[in-house]
Amino acid sequence: MIEKKAYGKVNLGLDIIGRREDGYHLVRMVMQSVDVFDVLTFEKISSDASERDGAKYSVETERIGVNENADVAEQQNKKPEIIITATNDPSLSLGEDNLIYKAARLLMDKYKIADGVKISLTKNIPIAAGMAGGSSDCAATLKGINELFELGLSEEELREYGVTLGADVPYCIMGGTALSEGIGEVLTRLPDIPENTVFLIAKPEFGISTKEAYGAFDSIPEAEVKHPDIDGMVEAVQNGNLKGITDRLGNVLEQASIPAHPQIEEIKKIMIDNGAEAALMSGSGPTVFGIFTDSNKAWQALDALRESTLANELYVVGTAVK
Repeated sequence: MIEKKAYGKVNLGLDIIGRREDGYHLVRMVMQSVDVFDVLTFEKISSDASERDGAKYSVETERIGVNENADVAEQQNKKPEIIITATNDPSLSLGEDNLIYKAARLLMDKYKIADGVKISLTKNIPIAAGMAGGSSDCAATLKGINELFELGLSEEELREYGVTLGADVPYCIMGGTALSEGIGEVLTRLPDIPENTVFLIAKPEFGISTKEAYGAFDSIPEAEVKHPDIDGMVEAVQNGNLKGITDRLGNVLEQASIPAHPQIEEIKKIMIDNGAEAALMSGSGPTVFGIFTDSNKAWQALDALRESTLANELYVVGTAVK
């Protein structure tokens, strides 16, 4: 059995600089892994096993030497089984529409893997939160399948598969601190941000879909968009200048999401009033993170947010360094 951690991320900076003909937005983002993570375990289901650990599996594999009169199309449709369970959230959709399933199926089909796989997910990253939880689970699955079945794929090869599944997946495979460009697939690794950085992460009860956030952004006239200083952010990261980072926090999607969800601005204000150097919505939201240099102040801000009832998922964490 193999275990993988799937780390959440925040966007220290998120800018949208254009849109492709296929509808994908062109971005420039500074991404940072944080120490909130899902856990995925991977276990083979032997192709010749019908029962394992008391659970019955219907494992379908391609058959060799089939009868000439057999229905060839039916044989080709038989594939090794992928079973996904969520240990702490049975409400999650874990079928073929889930990115975990899609990632496993992609590699298993590509490399003609005969055995099936059982994947168990323990979910901790908030859902529909702008923290790339689904993309990170997808990335961890690509890594897990690669290791479990000894495919020998490099990180670069995994990232090439990842971008076909989601724009944030290549970054989630890389992790750490990075500049992300294109639709998210062009990555430049950056130095780790200062070790004393503390994040307070607050997720309200509601969610915001990526489609909703980007659709609302598209309705804003370009002349009114306030673009963050991504180049300055990159320079500050390279210099290990935390104040330079916090002075430049910026996310163009806030301009679309905050008018519809003013709680985001209220959460930011509570964080800053309680000692955050700066606060920002992550990704497409609605999660807000504050950056602190004093963990005691971060916990104080967490208590204030809990009392406000504006956020129901709260974490004080550090970075997740690659």
